[in-house]
Amino acid sequence: MTTPPSAATRPAELRIDGDRLLRRLTELSDIGSIPETTGSSRLAFTDADKQGRDLVVTWMQELGLEVTVDGIGNVIGVWTPDGMDPEHAALAPVMTGSHIDTVRTGGRYDGNLGVLGGLEVIETLATVGFIPPRPLAVAFFSNEEGARFPPDMMGSLVYVGGLGLEQAYQTVGIDGATVGDELSRIGYLGPGGCPGLVPHAFVEVHIEQGPVLEEAGFDIGAVESVQGISWTEITIEGQSNHAGTTPMRLRHDPGFVAAEITSFVRRMVTELGHSQVGTVGMVELHPNLVNVVAASAKLTVDLRNTDNEVLLEAERRLHSCIEQLAEAEGVRISTRSLARFDPVIFDSSVVDRVELTAKHLGAMTLRMPSGAGHDAQMMARVCPTAMIFTPSHKGISHNPAEHTDQHHLELGVNTLLGVMVGLAES
Repeated sequence: MTTPPSAATRPAELRIDGDRLLRRLTELSDIGSIPETTGSSRLAFTDADKQGRDLVVTWMQELGLEVTVDGIGNVIGVWTPDGMDPEHAALAPVMTGSHIDTVRTGGRYDGNLGVLGGLEVIETLATVGFIPPRPLAVAFFSNEEGARFPPDMMGSLVYVGGLGLEQAYQTVGIDGATVGDELSRIGYLGPGGCPGLVPHAFVEVHIEQGPVLEEAGFDIGAVESVQGISWTEITIEGQSNHAGTTPMRLRHDPGFVAAEITSFVRRMVTELGHSQVGTVGMVELHPNLVNVVAASAKLTVDLRNTDNEVLLEAERRLHSCIEQLAEAEGVRISTRSLARFDPVIFDSSVVDRVELTAKHLGAMTLRMPSGAGHDAQMMARVCPTAMIFTPSHKGISHNPAEHTDQHHLELGVNTLLGVMVGLAES
């Protein structure tokens, strides 16, 4: 049977090595680094993503984790330390993790903290010879950002059985490549089955990516829920014509319609209230010339809310607006759903554990929702799940200027350590 740890090595008294954590964060951020910034660009399944994957896998193997890669490229490292009895080693692990892919203009903490923080927890426990009552695991999931291939959280969605492998493989990216071809090209189309191993519990540490914690003076967020997300691609086809000779009354202008949709989204989310947000993040005009009425336009609308009924209402209003504009301007409009996820409520007992653990460490805590999507919302479909947020300076993320103070990074990962061990003992 497992020998209980001595009082000197009990996890409640352990603290992670913040300098070691920062060194790993820096080394990973150097892959795909954006010149003259501290940011990184590692779009999913690119060469830079492969280099980042190889580095993190090397660190996992150096820590003695058993590493597997599944059919969508998710990487799972399971720690069953020497001395763990076989009965305990066979139990489902407590899992943590996140992602290491980035947007094109990413920072060094988004996703990376959740993966490297997990490795830091295991190294801290291994250093003192602590043997948990069940295995611990660290995962990094493929294509969390969805910046190259929709939808976001693709890897964790496949992992829990919410998206089939063949459908995922056929997804076409913004550069015309397909997921299946790119996974194979970089050597991460693995043999592991999907859906994957169901953990005993899952907890993810992540930067907030918003201003709430910093503005209100809190150290740690105990995340209770994740907003629902609706991504829609809108294609508008009109009539290209001369910008000087075509009377306004005779125009069928996709550029005008795209602008009207953009304005409508801002007005609508304001009317629906503070919890509703909406963004037009991409607009493309063709032929995109100064003196030509556009022939076509393509734009994306991102709608989010913690209340699914309000999110549905926002979607209904958007599509009604599109229909009215198509008729009024004499253009053809088609839409395509890129992603649609309902809001997620995390397991209250795991959220409580996050809050209590952080308070034990002296942190000021806030129970809060997440405005961004995360792999944890997918894992919540199969096991008790919650998240730990650390503050983001000025709320900046998806930007090379993304920053979290070392004190808060350490506090977040020390909270993770306590939560994981507590979940393993529960």
